[in-house]
Amino acid sequence: MDYGQPVRFGIFLTPEATDRPLQLAALADELGYDLIGVQDHPYQRRFFDTWTLLTAIAMRTERITVFPDVANLPLRPPAMLAKAAATLDILSGGRLELGLGAGGFWNGIKAYDGPVRTPGESVSAVEEAIKVMRFLWSGQHGIRFDGRFYSLTGAHSGPLPAHPIGIWLGAYKPRMLSIIGRLADGWVPSYGYVKESDLVEGNRRIDEAAGGAGRDPRAIRRVLNAGYLDAQTIASLAVDCGMDTFLVAEDEMRDFMSEVAPRVREEVESRRSRRAD
Repeated sequence: MDYGQPVRFGIFLTPEATDRPLQLAALADELGYDLIGVQDHPYQRRFFDTWTLLTAIAMRTERITVFPDVANLPLRPPAMLAKAAATLDILSGGRLELGLGAGGFWNGIKAYDGPVRTPGESVSAVEEAIKVMRFLWSGQHGIRFDGRFYSLTGAHSGPLPAHPIGIWLGAYKPRMLSIIGRLADGWVPSYGYVKESDLVEGNRRIDEAAGGAGRDPRAIRRVLNAGYLDAQTIASLAVDCGMDTFLVAEDEMRDFMSEVAPRVREEVESRRSRRAD
């Protein structure tokens, strides 16, 4: 299961309320990483607000793409999230993608006055949220949407994002994987919560749903929160399991980019060449 996409690398950044996240982001940009993902747990007292931190990172970097890994939908209404995303995409010169999650840690969400939803409700809310956000990036005026969880009553979209923002879902269960295939632009699981066989099965479900919706599965990004992995394992996750982007731990950034990343790219290229022959 290999979609032939270029292998990309990023870091998974902890939004601790110190100068460290901004320092690490600047270093990642300097070292040539492609992506910075920041987890979103607003109820964690030791963390900065993720969206504000992403904005600060984007303003202090020049090339690297940023995204919430993943945005906590129950605490971030999709209409305002769409507005914030479009704004940051413009300000950063098109360097934002939007990771989105159905919610977890419901006690923390409730403590911050967010809605507590059943698993089924939270998945349905994600599907509605994607539609709301796409409406608000469309350039249309007088938009109306009447959903179970979200609604728009004559909303005007704008400003438009600088580029087509990808919506990447943090997902594990069949219904969410189906939504990725039908409506979203990327998958963001975490290694440890899933193993290789889960990635293969998840990608199969995404591809099946994409095909049923008339979409090209190769256009869907497969982003793995990888943590600490060696070059051979990452190469295998790319060519055997279909993942194309790997977010690694923030405390081994220099060694990974100078030693591990080149070996991964060489191994992936070699294995793809052998298969082509």
